[in-house]
Amino acid sequence: MKSHIALLLTGACSVLCAPANISPRQNSACFIVGNQVLPAETATIAADIQSRITCSTSRRTLSGVPDVTSGGISFSSINFANSDQTSLQFALSQFATATPLRNTDLAKFQSQLDVYLATEAGIRSVGGNLAIKVPKFFLQFQVSRIQTAQGNPPTAPGLQVDHLRDKVLKNAPRESQALLDEVRRLATVIA
Repeated sequence: MKSHIALLLTGACSVLCAPANISPRQNSACFIVGNQVLPAETATIAADIQSRITCSTSRRTLSGVPDVTSGGISFSSINFANSDQTSLQFALSQFATATPLRNTDLAKFQSQLDVYLATEAGIRSVGGNLAIKVPKFFLQFQVSRIQTAQGNPPTAPGLQVDHLRDKVLKNAPRESQALLDEVRRLATVIA
């Protein structure tokens, strides 16, 4: 009888002694710092990557988003906004692959992409400027190329090389023709 009373009291306390106002935001990813509703695709990506991301408590990057790290790579170390180059120039030089393509370190590129995806989600959560889209799409494009060259091409239409090539080109209308042509050329190199 005493054990039943103790169990009942323990159960009651777990309900009554818990914090009364747990906000859904308290359980969200550390890089989601604003109140803006995220597009469904961005929210899904944020949920998928949050376990691979850590956030700095002292450094902020674009739109006040914490500096995020994945696989030992911090966004601040590959931040396109700190470059004198255009977004696409930066992406082409910073995120160049090995020759042959299949020898490229996929894990490194995935970590770089993860910090860009996390930062973009954080920017969207505060309604900030989305200039990050060109290097982010370029990284997705490179990851898709690497996966394809390594014999594991993405099956989702939105993650295939040609689709991502088009996303890069669409989001880089002010870039030089030579840079756009280089993206087109890279899309043909998938072995």
